[in-house]
Amino acid sequence: MSSWKNANKTRARSHRERSQLESRAHLGALEKKKDYKVRALDYQKKQNTLKVLQRRALDKNPDEFYFNMVKTEKKDGVHQLRESTEPEHTEEQLKLMCTQDERYVNMKRSSELKKIEKLKASLHMIDSNSTVQNKHTIFVDGKRQAKKFDAAKYFNTHPALVGRKHNRPTLEALQRGDFANLDDPEIASGAAKRAKKYEELKKRIERERQLSIVAQKMERKKHLMKDKDVKRELVTEETKDAPSQYMWQFKRKR
Repeated sequence: MSSWKNANKTRARSHRERSQLESRAHLGALEKKKDYKVRALDYQKKQNTLKVLQRRALDKNPDEFYFNMVKTEKKDGVHQLRESTEPEHTEEQLKLMCTQDERYVNMKRSSELKKIEKLKASLHMIDSNSTVQNKHTIFVDGKRQAKKFDAAKYFNTHPALVGRKHNRPTLEALQRGDFANLDDPEIASGAAKRAKKYEELKKRIERERQLSIVAQKMERKKHLMKDKDVKRELVTEETKDAPSQYMWQFKRKR
């Protein structure tokens, strides 16, 4: 039966929607049902929106107060923010806020410096500019043993006593990833932890540098607020890595 129905559909007449009459062709294409449906839904949506707004306007209390009424005024039928004549903060308040912000930044910077020093101590980082020279004292029984002792031969057999001051890897070796005996799991895990600590140290040094720049900029703004009457000339603009530079007029102290 299904094959008979399908065959019957092929012979059925296709009913197509009529087009616009030739006498009404000047009015444009004839509106179909799908076009009418879209237009009707849009019209109903707009009518419902108007009803909701009208109900809100009728239910609104004319004596109701909004805090935004104090800050706005009507110009040409449009509400706009009113221009405030009084400043929000006094000069003393602004100076106090700048001082507190500067203290907070300096506090965070000192905290970062302490953490940096703690990391350096845990990593046994020795300052390369240190003038203290390591010494290795050899004790002998007498002059005869001292003559037999060959210092060059001794240090050739003990290379750990010469060269670097410690057996920690250099920063260049860490950047290259050059570690000794990485096949040993214990040494490999220690090297990974050490590299992670060096990465943390690098980030903390960069953070401390950024905090130092912010502190310098805040101090410069505080000086500009303090000496408003003194003439000054801008030398360099403020950048992301340095505060602005000014040349102040010389003022003789009494």
